[in-house]
Amino acid sequence: MEIAVIGAGASGIFAALAAAQPGNRVALFDHNAEIGRKLLVTGSSRCNISNAQVSAEKYACADKNWMQAFFRHFPPARLLELLKALGIPTYSTADGWYYPLSNSAHSVVEILKAGLLKRRVELALSTQVVGLRRLEGGFALRFPSGEPARERFFDKVVLAAGGKAYPALGSRGELFPVLEALGHSVVPLVPALGPLAVALGKFQALQGLRFDVGTAVYAGRQLLGASFGNAIFTARGLNGPGVMNVSHLAARHPDKNLRLVMDFCAPFEAELTEDALTRAKDTSLSCFLYRFFPPKASRFFLEYAGLRADEQNMPLEVQAMQGILASLRAVSLPIVGVRGFDESQLSAGGVPVTEVFPESCESLRVPGLYLVGETLDVVGPCGGYNLHFAFTSGTLAGLHLASQPASL
Repeated sequence: MEIAVIGAGASGIFAALAAAQPGNRVALFDHNAEIGRKLLVTGSSRCNISNAQVSAEKYACADKNWMQAFFRHFPPARLLELLKALGIPTYSTADGWYYPLSNSAHSVVEILKAGLLKRRVELALSTQVVGLRRLEGGFALRFPSGEPARERFFDKVVLAAGGKAYPALGSRGELFPVLEALGHSVVPLVPALGPLAVALGKFQALQGLRFDVGTAVYAGRQLLGASFGNAIFTARGLNGPGVMNVSHLAARHPDKNLRLVMDFCAPFEAELTEDALTRAKDTSLSCFLYRFFPPKASRFFLEYAGLRADEQNMPLEVQAMQGILASLRAVSLPIVGVRGFDESQLSAGGVPVTEVFPESCESLRVPGLYLVGETLDVVGPCGGYNLHFAFTSGTLAGLHLASQPASL
């Protein structure tokens, strides 16, 4: 069987590895000169491969039941076994983020490339696919007019060309119109896992500081979604995983009155009970906040709560501190925009998961066509979730094409 995989990113590489079983001839196409260009920059070039908390509930998509079925067919722990079999042993940080033992995305890409060559996958690099035509019994891939051959014919096709994030690395989403022409729905692509442009107002004073916070995006009174994680105050707004995890929600609703609500007390609630405050009554207001925040932030928070400088060293009163903490649990800042695809790790949008089979990622509308990775409208939080989905979706497609439950 002749199989074409379009896109040599994470999902495309794993689809090619799994599909390259005896009897199959696999060609992996990419317009870049090397495979895994985006893989090289993941996890600050350390390659954040997966997360111990991977589950269907962590992903935003059109149907949670689909995602649950997806993970039943390829449980999260199986990916780590697969990586080890490929020669990529991993370790987990204290917060459950998985990395290769080498701490090098470059090492991961080199190992994967060696695996492709070992399986005799044709690496058709520096080759752009500009079209896909459905034929009786297969597909024709179309190339630009300057290529030696305008078309090549394949029995099956895996589309792993990605979305629009990191356009400098080649992700531009050019093949989504082709999918629409073939009968698929395409949710408009927007930036995801990127910084937010926020009107900081007085909170501009916290520029350069970072906090673990609860975050929530509201459109008027409607809660669009929430997260928890690090937030970094910058000259242009907010960055960090706690903010990036909800940025796609703002991008999907650009015309609404959007607010980011931050809870600075979220990590410390066990230390902020009334009993804990009572036990700290001999402590000054400022020194109590120093337990949780740096002095610059503590002084700012007290000013934000309305205390003058000469009042900040007064002995702690439980009721007064409860009022101060209440003001820090619901800091509401207007969202004025999202950063573009060039500053985002992922794009949200693409083909809804309900248009492919969860056990194989084969199209329900175009038999023989498989859609994996960022081609599908799936968004996970920072921390290895999206790379995990890319690896897993590619593998499921490849194993289905191999027509056997083979291991890599």
